[in-house]
Amino acid sequence: MTKILLIDDDKKLGELLTTFFGRFDIELVAATHPDEGLRQLEAVRPDLVILDVMLPGQDGFDVCRTIRRHSNIPIIMLTARGEVTDRIVGLEIGADDYLPKPFEPRELVARIQNVLRRSADRRSSDVPLIFGNLTIDTHRRTAELAGKSLDLTTMEYQLLALFAENPGRTFTRDEI
Repeated sequence: MTKILLIDDDKKLGELLTTFFGRFDIELVAATHPDEGLRQLEAVRPDLVILDVMLPGQDGFDVCRTIRRHSNIPIIMLTARGEVTDRIVGLEIGADDYLPKPFEPRELVARIQNVLRRSADRRSSDVPLIFGNLTIDTHRRTAELAGKSLDLTTMEYQLLALFAENPGRTFTRDEI
């Protein structure tokens, strides 16, 4: 079952999407405040985040930047702010897709499936990455050096996996 975290202050939207997503074997976890959403991101470990821009206390663009500093989880912006400049900003700061409200729920499901498919293709998570005597298991999120397990923080693991999955690529500070 696909697990999705919705960060949107509209409780009714969360209820409607929970019901609708059930038909597609998608479990929705809803957070109505950005701080709650960031806590749920760590606790629930969803497959994808749906993120509103207009949130109490912190806008969704800032939340997206915060998530991108720590994770490559797929993010779809779902918001009433549908101006071209807003969509460009959302995509430039790291959102994988951007869907303005009002929206058709079935289109959102299609976009979710598409983003998850592309994400899975990039990760190839069932195949360990091997570099000499370093093995990175992206499915179990572990790393071994010469057969000995490495004790890495979440951030250290994410950086190691990012660099291993993109050999030879140079990243800017903002991308990392």
